[in-house]
Amino acid sequence: MSEEISPTGKRSGTGSSPELRASHADRDRVVDVLRIAAGDGLLTADELDERLEAALSARTLDELAPLTADLPPVGVTGAEAKDVVRIEQVHSGAVERVGRWVVPRRLELAVTYCEVTLDFTDAVITHDTLRIEVGMTGKTLTLITTPGIVVDTDGLQLVHCKVTYRQAPTTPDTPVTLRVELVGLKAHGRVVVRPPRRTFGQWLLRRPTSLSAGA
Repeated sequence: MSEEISPTGKRSGTGSSPELRASHADRDRVVDVLRIAAGDGLLTADELDERLEAALSARTLDELAPLTADLPPVGVTGAEAKDVVRIEQVHSGAVERVGRWVVPRRLELAVTYCEVTLDFTDAVITHDTLRIEVGMTGKTLTLITTPGIVVDTDGLQLVHCKVTYRQAPTTPDTPVTLRVELVGLKAHGRVVVRPPRRTFGQWLLRRPTSLSAGA
């Protein structure tokens, strides 16, 4: 009998049935493999989105297996080196993480009077939780989110600081792809959580018909 492929992309013996139902844990393991592979450049953003959608909707192990069959097992890639990132800046230019940056498991911010922007719009998410340990004084900490990204500010101590939270529009069935936990101390300035700003073309498309009809 031929070998079968497990949800992590490894070939297994002949004892399991290809029609065996997939559990939440099975789907989660595949999602982890896909995210780590994307973080190492093995999958494009489009491929990651396509495979994540297929993994989350898979009903059997047979449907999960092809999604990771061409990827190395977890532990072979270098994603573990990105578990912790520390940023230290004092009275200097803005700190920005934008575009295709790899989201670590933990981010340590030791920043004094520097703007900090973390844009998750095109970020490569390799873990389901990001813990941001904040030690920041002055200026604004901005988090730009997309549907499926949830930000928890309950663990953040605020001193003369205001939080503005505008969650990206979601539907009830939108899966949570990343949970961001803010902990530590933010003194003075602001914390802003918001979705991406609309482009001019998007703004035109969303205008009421009466405004675009012309005089």
